[in-house]
Amino acid sequence: MKFTQYFLFIKQRPDRTIIKEEWILKTIKNSIKTEIQSDGRIRKWSFIEETGKYLRVILLEDGETVHNAFFDRNFKEG
Repeated sequence: MKFTQYFLFIKQRPDRTIIKEEWILKTIKNSIKTEIQSDGRIRKWSFIEETGKYLRVILLEDGETVHNAFFDRNFKEG
């Protein structure tokens, strides 16, 4: 996986350190929802069983560079 400098910085926050790279990879490969933002970035979501939460991963336009990843409290499946 490739990461932006922003992601490498932001993943040091206490609320982000718990996010495992395997969860990010799972979300990229097997998302339950995908959206393209107006700036071309790609949003992907997956449910993480271990936490009982939905993870949102933001990729750059190339579809492989991780720009952000966080638990999305507002996501509703369906």
